[in-house]
Amino acid sequence: MRYSTQIKPISYVKANAAELLDRITEEREPIIITQNGEARAVLMDVHSYEEMQETLALLQILAIGEKQVECGETYALEDVIREIRSRGAKSSKRRSAA
Repeated sequence: MRYSTQIKPISYVKANAAELLDRITEEREPIIITQNGEARAVLMDVHSYEEMQETLALLQILAIGEKQVECGETYALEDVIREIRSRGAKSSKRRSAA
C-alpha cells in the first residue's frame, strides 16, 4: 500500500465524501485524513475494521495465554482431556434423560 496516495486533507474529504466511501469500499485501503498538515484520522471500510478488531482480539488472547504460561498457570494435557471427556459424558446423560 502506498500511503502517499491515501493521504487527503479534511477539505477534500468534505467535498468528496461519497467518492471516498466508494473508493475505500472497493479498494479496501484506508484513507489518512489530515488537518492543518497533520495526520488526524483514518477512514476505512467496515469489513476491514471488523477484521482488524477480530485480529486484535485474537492477539490479546494470545498475549494472555503467554502470560499464563510464563506464570506457570498451565494444566497437564491428560487432565484437560479427562475433564473434556467427563463434560461430554455428563451432557450426553442429560440429553438422554430429557
